[in-house]
Amino acid sequence: MSPSIPPILRTKNYRAPSVFRPENLLREARRQKDVAEGLIPELCVLDPDGDIVRHLLRTGRARKSATWSCYHSELYEFVCGERRIGIVGCAVGAPYAVLVAEQMFACGCRLLLSITSSGRLAPIADPPCFVLVERALRDEGTSYHYRPPADFAEADARLIETVFPALVAAGPTVVRGATWTTDAPFRETEAVIETGRDLGLAAIEMECAALFALAEARGYPIVCLAHVTNTMAVSEGDFEKGEAGGADDALELIAAIAGSDTNGICDNPCT
Repeated sequence: MSPSIPPILRTKNYRAPSVFRPENLLREARRQKDVAEGLIPELCVLDPDGDIVRHLLRTGRARKSATWSCYHSELYEFVCGERRIGIVGCAVGAPYAVLVAEQMFACGCRLLLSITSSGRLAPIADPPCFVLVERALRDEGTSYHYRPPADFAEADARLIETVFPALVAAGPTVVRGATWTTDAPFRETEAVIETGRDLGLAAIEMECAALFALAEARGYPIVCLAHVTNTMAVSEGDFEKGEAGGADDALELIAAIAGSDTNGICDNPCT
């Protein structure tokens, strides 16, 4: 093979099953940590910043899951309306987000929502606001282990059409758009930012492309929201997320997802 092809794109067989499986890792973790066998909630949330989890714990609304045996994270459960919801905080970056997401689906998750903070590229609205991500530019590494090379990873169009009206009706500002997923937030140069704007990308974040690649490869229902909170801190007073560190708005959107009719899409995720 030509040495000009980077290692991350070599020797990939995207249809081959993995030898190392999340179910097996969880089996051993359950044994070693003496965790009871059982399912986690069908609706789960990734909270890369951890603000939602901290708010739920501070207000006494969440408790640690008794059936989550993951070596690398803690899953908490809370009730929203009539639904029990699982949430993992601080799963920041594409590799960690996918590592946790794979284990969530192996443990009973049937719909995953990621709410990640992001920097604004296009003038969509004043921060803080949310982008329901329709596709994400693949400027990270994890997605290339799940799907062949392409510029973008795409969201499930059925999920977008199903949840968008409910998200808009929830109250916080939500728009649809595309994002740029990067592994290196401190390499967001002027050229990178300008390129993103030229491509019509709304925001830059760290997880969406990899989660969409996982969703497409495995048939998992995944929704990504980019919480636009900043303009890359080029001036003071940036990174304001709203009440309770943005948790109040995020919880309104989680409630909207929980109340959406996604049954036809989430009935049979691949395992």
